[in-house]
Amino acid sequence: MAPVPISQIKVGHIDDVQELRRSKPTIIPERFVRDMSERPTLQTTALSSSGSIPIVDFSKLSKGNKDEFQDEISQLATACEEWGFFQVINHGIDWSLLENIEKVCKEFFMQPLEEKQKYPMAPGTVQGYGQAFVFSEDQKLDWCNMFALGIEPQFIRNPILWPKKPANFSETVEDYSKEIRKLGQNLLKYIALSLGLKGDVLDEMFGVAVQAIRMNYYPACSRPDLVLGLSPHSDGSALTILQEGKGSSVGLQILKDNEWVSVRPIPNALVINIGDTIEVLTNGKYKSVEHRAVTHKEKDRFSIVTFYAPSYEIELGPMPELVDENNPCKYRRYNHGEYSKHYVTNKLQGKKALDFAKIPNNSSN
Repeated sequence: MAPVPISQIKVGHIDDVQELRRSKPTIIPERFVRDMSERPTLQTTALSSSGSIPIVDFSKLSKGNKDEFQDEISQLATACEEWGFFQVINHGIDWSLLENIEKVCKEFFMQPLEEKQKYPMAPGTVQGYGQAFVFSEDQKLDWCNMFALGIEPQFIRNPILWPKKPANFSETVEDYSKEIRKLGQNLLKYIALSLGLKGDVLDEMFGVAVQAIRMNYYPACSRPDLVLGLSPHSDGSALTILQEGKGSSVGLQILKDNEWVSVRPIPNALVINIGDTIEVLTNGKYKSVEHRAVTHKEKDRFSIVTFYAPSYEIELGPMPELVDENNPCKYRRYNHGEYSKHYVTNKLQGKKALDFAKIPNNSSN
């Protein structure tokens, strides 16, 4: 996807939060200090009375008997419809691979700044090291360092951004991404079945699915009440697959019934969320959910995120099976590449990006 011409974007000075934490541990530059309405408070960071997000046992979907399968499909449907988020256990990805990707992720971030800056994320792009979604000099910044790479299809890769150090970085990312891709394909199949559709309908529609990985490092922050690790947003993908670093602070929060609910990760589980693409395809039955990251006063947090989405060439719109007189069409048809470009060239603002696809209430469509 073509980046925005760099000359059009002035982002101003962006402090590297890892270096800030190391050299000036109590200083929070003004660009990181959120407006009062956006700041996380003790009240908003507490777990809500509705409890934790649903858990889906992948082994019961892939290997369970008929009753186990039906129960788990029902659990998946509820998770997608009522939460937009769930944790998947027994997903079949070897724990050693999860450990290896976390190890190279940490090793990359712990390198000297000049080594990481060999792979810069240019303004208006979403690959490389730095901060994505920054488009102005006065925009508030996230307390986070990111490193992102396009994985599939091959043409979205930028080889000069693949690090030489750690030595096994590329090999580990390749192995991990292959396994995550299989999981994404299988989850799409079960999501289709949970909607009463044929299992292969989404996979066939997507063509050669687009896949990207982003590693996030949220250093501890002396004033977690003033900053956000990641601004509130929904994901533009179809599915997002998140691996939380072991021993990390609890940082992911989702907006549930107008409350910010903290997601407490289960060891070796993966956190899955529905992206904007699935919301459009299901005509709003399964909604993408606004989420954000908060920081911790003493503990760092690592996370590894995979985004799984249709081919950029695909035309998308609500599936006919999910549109009727009681559920009129809520979204227009559009090219997924155009939506992806729209998404990555705007700052994160809740679910605002999805306005791109919505049919206005007063539309004659």
